[in-house]
Amino acid sequence: MKKFIFYSFLWLSYGLTAQPDTIVLTFKEYLGYVKKHHPIVKQAELTLEIGEANLLRARGGFDPKIEVDYSRKKFKEREYYDLLNATFKIPIWYGIEFKADFEENTGLFLNPQNNVPVDGLYSAGVSLSLAQGLLVNDRMATLRKAKFFNQQSKADRDLLVNKILFKASLAYFDWLKSYNEVKIYDSFLMNARTRFNGIAKSARVGERAAIDTVEAKIIVQNRELSLEQARLSLIKKKLELSNFLWIENNIPLELEEKVIPDVELLIAIDAALQIENKPLSDFDISTHPKLKSLENKLENLQVDKRLKANKLLPKVDLEYNFLSQTPEIANSFNTANYKAGLQISFPLFLRKERGDLKLAKFKVQDATFELTSQELEIKNKITAIYNEINSYDNQINLIQNIVLDYEKLVAAEERKLSFGESSIFLINSREKSLIDAKLKTNEIMNKMFVSKAKLFNSLMVDLIE
Repeated sequence: MKKFIFYSFLWLSYGLTAQPDTIVLTFKEYLGYVKKHHPIVKQAELTLEIGEANLLRARGGFDPKIEVDYSRKKFKEREYYDLLNATFKIPIWYGIEFKADFEENTGLFLNPQNNVPVDGLYSAGVSLSLAQGLLVNDRMATLRKAKFFNQQSKADRDLLVNKILFKASLAYFDWLKSYNEVKIYDSFLMNARTRFNGIAKSARVGERAAIDTVEAKIIVQNRELSLEQARLSLIKKKLELSNFLWIENNIPLELEEKVIPDVELLIAIDAALQIENKPLSDFDISTHPKLKSLENKLENLQVDKRLKANKLLPKVDLEYNFLSQTPEIANSFNTANYKAGLQISFPLFLRKERGDLKLAKFKVQDATFELTSQELEIKNKITAIYNEINSYDNQINLIQNIVLDYEKLVAAEERKLSFGESSIFLINSREKSLIDAKLKTNEIMNKMFVSKAKLFNSLMVDLIE
């Protein structure tokens, strides 16, 4: 049922190029499936949601708050006290907090400082940190770090998606390589069987020695063995490819025998990976997601270092509140009635604070070294890949010419054999060299595809569906 759904979906959605008894799964269509449905790609999207959730949580540090403190004591039918304190606070960006307060206290045994008018006492004021926490504090640092983490999560998402597409590409190339090997061995097995049948007929009428049929039969058996080994490899590679194929609701898929890879991939791979017309001179390393991720990590550590440095300052908290029992009258809040406070604290040795700052500086240095190293590594890697692709392009031209020459030798040897001027041994020798050349061509093609996928991976191309 899953296979039926898979092929119906392929046919209707992507219009696969079909030949009699086969369905071609093109490389571009395959990558589209991986990017749209693979669970790891969906998992990568969670990285963005985690970043957004962290940012939302950090912004909560600046949310207004309502606090109510109520306590009451009654014993032996006497009310000792009934205390109510309700506060509304608004924290702002710097170490400043505005607040409004209502206090209502009654009871027989009130602390004198808790005596307030019968209708309660209102206050409005501000609290602020004059040294430690004014320009940098925990809630400001948390929000800044959450913003950098959110940007880093976007870069990390791109890295994860690109990585799975790269692995999926390698699986497709291995599948194509194994498929081509099967086709090569199958075609030469047909040649060997045709030759064996001809030699067997000639031996029966006495035109050839009977021993020639034994040699021809050995060749057929060797070709059958090679073909069987290639088919086993193809089955394994097809199953490995199926690891990357999914549809909606996380349903895995398995390819049918009729589905084949695109044997003309060399023509279409640049467009599929979107690396065509991308010379090395146009590469802008500053936009690379890996570096973007490291840069945001570094910025995050810089914020942490500034916070740790701020902890070296003394803690000086000032609070001032205007008091009034008639808040509806604006000018009732004045300096004649107020409540103020000052709190100062300062560790004598600052060993903890100095240790935290040193550790923060070391982390910044470590991240800086990593960023510099990665930048150089990416540049050199991309340059090497471009050179690699140029080399494989030359190698493909050379091996294709070698194949053509071997085909001419085999054809000439077959003509000589038809005139009785050659032998099965020579034909087999020529053909074996041709098979090796074709397999070599297939191997170099595979290396070329892998290099192009490595370029896609290194350039961090974002495939547009």
